[in-house]
Amino acid sequence: MAERRTYSLAELGPRYKWIALSNTTLGMLIATINSSIVLIALPDIFKGIGINPLEPANTSYLLWMIMGFLVVTAVLVVSFGRLGDMYGRARMYNLGFAVFTISSIFLAITWFDGDAAALWLIGWRIVQGIGGAFLMANSSAILTDAFPANQRGLALGMNGVAAIAGSFLGLVVGGVLAPVDWNLIFLVSVPFGVIGTIWAYVKLHDTGVRKHAKMDWWGNITFAVGLISVLVGITYGIQPYGSSPTGWGSPMVLSCLIGGIAVLIAFVVIETKVANPLFRLSLFRIRSFTWGNLANLTASLGRGGLQFILIIWLQGIWLPQHGYTFEQTPLWAGIYMLPMTVGFLLSAPTAGILSDRIGSRLLASSGLVITAATFLLLILLPVNFNYWAFAAILLINGIGMGMFSSPNRAEVMNSLPADARGSGAGMMTTFQNAAMVLSIGFFFSLIIAGLSDNLPAAMFQGLTAHGVPTDAANQVAHLPAVAVLFAAFLGYNPIQQLLGGQLGSLPPDQASFLTGRSFFPNLISGPFQDGLAVAFGFAIVVCLIGAVASVLTKDKGKSSESVGEELAAVAGESGAGPSELVAPTSER
Repeated sequence: MAERRTYSLAELGPRYKWIALSNTTLGMLIATINSSIVLIALPDIFKGIGINPLEPANTSYLLWMIMGFLVVTAVLVVSFGRLGDMYGRARMYNLGFAVFTISSIFLAITWFDGDAAALWLIGWRIVQGIGGAFLMANSSAILTDAFPANQRGLALGMNGVAAIAGSFLGLVVGGVLAPVDWNLIFLVSVPFGVIGTIWAYVKLHDTGVRKHAKMDWWGNITFAVGLISVLVGITYGIQPYGSSPTGWGSPMVLSCLIGGIAVLIAFVVIETKVANPLFRLSLFRIRSFTWGNLANLTASLGRGGLQFILIIWLQGIWLPQHGYTFEQTPLWAGIYMLPMTVGFLLSAPTAGILSDRIGSRLLASSGLVITAATFLLLILLPVNFNYWAFAAILLINGIGMGMFSSPNRAEVMNSLPADARGSGAGMMTTFQNAAMVLSIGFFFSLIIAGLSDNLPAAMFQGLTAHGVPTDAANQVAHLPAVAVLFAAFLGYNPIQQLLGGQLGSLPPDQASFLTGRSFFPNLISGPFQDGLAVAFGFAIVVCLIGAVASVLTKDKGKSSESVGEELAAVAGESGAGPSELVAPTSER
């Protein structure tokens, strides 16, 4: 690595922390917008490259377009956080911005069709995930270095607002741009990426403690192999296997899960033996770090699949019942979910400020209790709900998540030693992203299980009652429930997709009724509500576990920095002279 200085906060001046906050907020916003923008744009992407994602041979393309970004970031953030601890957090963060921008350019200029285009997009989405992992792993550590402990809740709260808000704004942006030209969903982030990369290179500097050490290669390899295996197993567990509606009994899925867990156990053993481990297991001796991460893990399990379930609920059932065509539903699903974003935007910064003053335990635990209550309200809500009741629940859900997110992140980051902030933030993000993939797998599986019990009989009776021949109705009724879910998720007309050529042999009025806005939503409502109750019941349990874990964190989230380091941070804010601070050091 080229030689580059490490600066004291006094040299950079009192405005530096706000420069760090604005740049890292832009980085997190761009990364999370791109993690969700693809969800809404998938129908236009696959239509543009000439692939039907509902065909069994193409399901893997669909799954990796949805999950690839999350899997990559979950696997790499710890390693990239460790690189930040060793070689400079600002440097690694800037590299991430550059990688993210370059990959966005190559995604936008896709010129292939068919399988080649799908593989090109998945490949560059993985590269984009690598850039995102650099950004996610180091943004929290940069802010923790730049802000004194009494303002970190505010800073990390604002950063968290960008991360969560981006995931919802991506749905709206994707819904607006994709129908015009699907390439625009990737192109739109390029100018922001170029500006952010140059801005980060010029303005961001390393201020934290560097800890130079050899890279833990065996730890990196076993962690990557083990976690990828587990996440791939979860991803393919959603797909049917044989006569089963899901693939959890598949030899491939079981091999991935069991083999991945075995490799992760080997990883833990390795980490206790090496001098400079990737995962500093000693950090788990810090009470706030341990319980805060457990709370974050369970909260992510509870809310990770929520976005997907709400999209299916809106696009497959509610919006068609209220006059929207299936083609219109992706954009409007994003718009109708905005109250959740508004709630989060209102509560997360406020909770961050309050956590700096009164501590994080009460705020974080109360936030998860509120979130659990909203899951109960969603279970009690009719499938064909009154929108204002639905919007109020989403608003409260966003408020609860914001109340938890900012204080929890500040609690964990404040508990870390100054030389472990990158790896500690990476560990936290790994738990969060891995839990989100796990949550998506659980939520989808629970919904599929609910659909599989009741949907085949209901679909067979409905189709035969409207003129579909018995053999064809029986064949369609016994197609995997995941095909119905994916059709609804993509904003396709599910019955039109499932019946295909059979529609031409039906009387026009019957064909029109079957593919209209009422038949499929009414058909799926009962089975969907059964699966919904089980999925949200699981979310309630894990959120309450997270609330208890939040209570068990150390009171008031005090910083683990020494008094001298804390005074240095505050002096940097007030413009104290360099002689009063730790002298700058050089970096390899």
